[in-house]
Amino acid sequence: MSSFVPLGVCSNGHINCCTPYSRQRGRCSIEVEITSLDNNSQPLLSSWIGDNPCDWKRIECDYESKSINKVNLTDIGLKGTFQSLNFSSLPKLHTLVLRNNLFYGVVPHHIEALSNLNTLDFSQNNFYGTIPVSIGNLSQLSYLDLSENYLTGIIPSEIGRLINLKILDFHSCNLTGSIPISIGMLTNLSTLVLDNNTLLGHIPSEIGKLINVKELYLGMNSLYGFIPQEIGFLKQISELSLSVNHLFGTIPSTIGNLSNLQHLYLYNNHLTGRIPTEIGNLYSLSYFRLLDNNLSGSIPSSIGGNIPIEMNRLTNFELLSLDYNNFIGQLPHNICVGGKLKRVTAAENHFTGLVPTSLKNCSNLFRVRLQKNQLTGNITDSFGVYPNLDYIELSDNHFYGHLSPNWGKCQNLTSLKISNNKLTGSIPPELGRATKLHYLNLSSNHLTGRIPKELGNLISLMQLSISRNHLLGKIPVQIASLKKLNNLELSSNNLSGSIPKQLGRLSMLLHLKLSKNKFEGNIPSEIGELKYIEDLDLSGNVLNGTIPAMLGQLNCLETLNLSHNNLSGVIPFSYGDMLALTNVDISYNQLEGPIPSILAFQNASIGNNKGLFGNVSGLMSCSPSTGKFHSYKTTKFLVLVLSITLGTLLSALFVYGMKIYYCWLTSVTIECKPTEESHDRNIFAIWSFDGKMVYENIIEATEEFDNKHLIGVGGHGSVYRAELPTGQVVAVKKLHSLQNGDMSNLKAFESEIKALTEIRHRNIVKLYGYCSHPLHSFLVYELLENGSMDKILKDDEQATRFDWNRRVNVIKDVANALCYMHHDCSPPIVHRDISSKNVILDLEYLAHVSDFGTAKFLSPDSSNWTSFVGTFGYAAPELAYTMEVNEKCDVYGFGVLILEIVFGKHPGDFVSTMVQSSDLSVEIDDLSLIDKLDKRLPHPRNDIGKDLVSIIRIACHCLTESPRYRPTMEHVCKEIVMSK
Repeated sequence: MSSFVPLGVCSNGHINCCTPYSRQRGRCSIEVEITSLDNNSQPLLSSWIGDNPCDWKRIECDYESKSINKVNLTDIGLKGTFQSLNFSSLPKLHTLVLRNNLFYGVVPHHIEALSNLNTLDFSQNNFYGTIPVSIGNLSQLSYLDLSENYLTGIIPSEIGRLINLKILDFHSCNLTGSIPISIGMLTNLSTLVLDNNTLLGHIPSEIGKLINVKELYLGMNSLYGFIPQEIGFLKQISELSLSVNHLFGTIPSTIGNLSNLQHLYLYNNHLTGRIPTEIGNLYSLSYFRLLDNNLSGSIPSSIGGNIPIEMNRLTNFELLSLDYNNFIGQLPHNICVGGKLKRVTAAENHFTGLVPTSLKNCSNLFRVRLQKNQLTGNITDSFGVYPNLDYIELSDNHFYGHLSPNWGKCQNLTSLKISNNKLTGSIPPELGRATKLHYLNLSSNHLTGRIPKELGNLISLMQLSISRNHLLGKIPVQIASLKKLNNLELSSNNLSGSIPKQLGRLSMLLHLKLSKNKFEGNIPSEIGELKYIEDLDLSGNVLNGTIPAMLGQLNCLETLNLSHNNLSGVIPFSYGDMLALTNVDISYNQLEGPIPSILAFQNASIGNNKGLFGNVSGLMSCSPSTGKFHSYKTTKFLVLVLSITLGTLLSALFVYGMKIYYCWLTSVTIECKPTEESHDRNIFAIWSFDGKMVYENIIEATEEFDNKHLIGVGGHGSVYRAELPTGQVVAVKKLHSLQNGDMSNLKAFESEIKALTEIRHRNIVKLYGYCSHPLHSFLVYELLENGSMDKILKDDEQATRFDWNRRVNVIKDVANALCYMHHDCSPPIVHRDISSKNVILDLEYLAHVSDFGTAKFLSPDSSNWTSFVGTFGYAAPELAYTMEVNEKCDVYGFGVLILEIVFGKHPGDFVSTMVQSSDLSVEIDDLSLIDKLDKRLPHPRNDIGKDLVSIIRIACHCLTESPRYRPTMEHVCKEIVMSK
């Protein structure tokens, strides 16, 4: 085979199109080994036909010398190495652009042969290794971009030789070491981008020599020390970012010399002291972000604090971000005097006084976050009409007055949050005109009157929270029109009447809280149609009648509170129903009869009822004696006694029949098999005996799968803790018994065995063996003592121990497991149910992916269509209209999982907001993500804070609506590794 071929098909059919004649005329300058590009890449260059490269697309030539001078292969999906390019055959090349492809391998050291190169762009590829020192020999370079690769090591000091360089971009690599002081030699630089690496050390004072620089980005590194005073020499600079580092000390006063500065980003550092008054000299400043430092004092008068409007000098503000500091005093009075302000965020400080009056006429406002301060004043007329406003939160302050009807005129408003203030008056019906609202939170105020029926026009609403007010009247049935509603919280008001049965139409509802009102009548059976609901709280009302049996169909329900009502009759739930249920409160009612055989009821609050009984602490273990019911009518007494007697007789007959049936079952063949793993590591010796002994040992260890050994419930089975005769403790997953001959559990059983016998990974749960039996079929796993992640996140004590470092590591563990399944298994394996309940942690918080009952092996010879499986809230959106499964379904679920880990709860409606967003490059605080981080943990700082920023951005990319544009798990893994 010939050593070199051009990237195309030759007209003569030969591998090598180059003839001595064409080589002499410079028409075979691009010569690449046939193995340098993969087979799928070569058709992408199908236009490269013939022996004259000057006729090929994306190639430009100098027609005088007949030599190639420009190669631009941007964004065409090429994959392969670039090691074999004969750079010496391209003496006239001045532009080489490979942006956004899949090239890998090291940056070739012999690239120095391109002596005339002035533009080199290898960005957005998969290059790895170090930056070659030979790159410093490309003396003509004016543009150098190696960003978004997997480079390692330091920035070579030889970079200082590139004195003609104007653009230098190394962002989002994995570079370490310090910023070389030789960078000060690049006095022609206009753009220096080194952000999102792991650079250490101080910012060198030599940075002040870059007198022509206009854009300087050093954010998201590990730089420490003071901001150098020499920063004030950068008179041409318009954008300066030093955010997300470990910088400390005060903001240098010399920063006031940067008269052309428009964007100043210093957030997420350890800066202290006051804002220097010299900031007021930055007349062009439009973006000023200081959030998440330890700055204090009041806002200096030079930027509009405590001074009359005519003295304000900064009239170009578009963004002012002061969140998470220790500022006191008043907000800048004249912050919007120039009318350009779009975003003002000053959450979680100690600001007092009134909202700046200039905000009222600031028509360009897009985002306002002033929550968690001590702001006060009459809010009725403090704000105007904002046609561009998207988000405003004023919660946790001391505002009073009425809710302005003008909010209904903000046609682009998606979030209005004014909870925990002192608002009075009614909810204006005009609010129903803000039809793009996703979140409306007016809870914890003093609002009165009725809930306006016009709120039913807010068809995009996902959260409606008006709890803890003084509202009265009925729930308007128009609320049932809010088909996207996830949360409906109306508790602690004076609402009355019956609960509308139309609420059963809210098919997306996750939380329904109607407690502490005056609702009466029956619980509508239609509530049982809310198939995804997780939290149902109807406590503290005057509801009567029986509990609808339909509620037993709420298989996603986790919390049920029906306490403090007048409910009567028996609890109509049977064993096997409501498997997700964990918290139950039915106390203070008139309920009677047996407690359901559901695990959650064993620890339920059930006191102060009429006559409940069962094996629950504090209750009699059998039916009450007749003496306790002496006030009943004789007929009712007889019916009860006869029912109990007949029930006992039937139960005895059933038990007797089951014993006979069990004797028959134990005589049939029992198949119990170990996996290879258990043989290799001798996990427990019982596998060397016959299957019957294995089966009986498991049955005995779990006491025939008694609920006291139950440690978890999944979609296809219940998991029990079992201590074997050998002393070893294992987890046993027993399949649910299904009615009507449904074989889906058997299929899941077989799928899990097949998957877990094919894969071995430290972050995937180990299957020791399985038993197949007509009565009980189960799988035996290693026991991971910390349990499932969803339970950890729901328990405040456990969640507090699950600190930021552990959470980041768990994210990396799950990413490694999925990457292995998708890219290292043949055929690839798709889990199809990535969720917090299927991530199990051991005592060291090492994560293991579990529950492979829905796993699917991808066949390269079929379309991989299948019926829907998975968990609502984690399933990829395309599964709503296509059943074709691929790895990108897991990627989406992983994105949701990341947000759940960092938020401390399922991200809920934020996911749909993120999916609908077309701008995945938005900054983390712009979507209020900082407010969503788990409040049970201290606010993350330093390295872990940067890790979370990077990881959340990765999650947002995983949630891209189109699977085509989601990253692969291989790419995600590399990105996550780079985040540390």
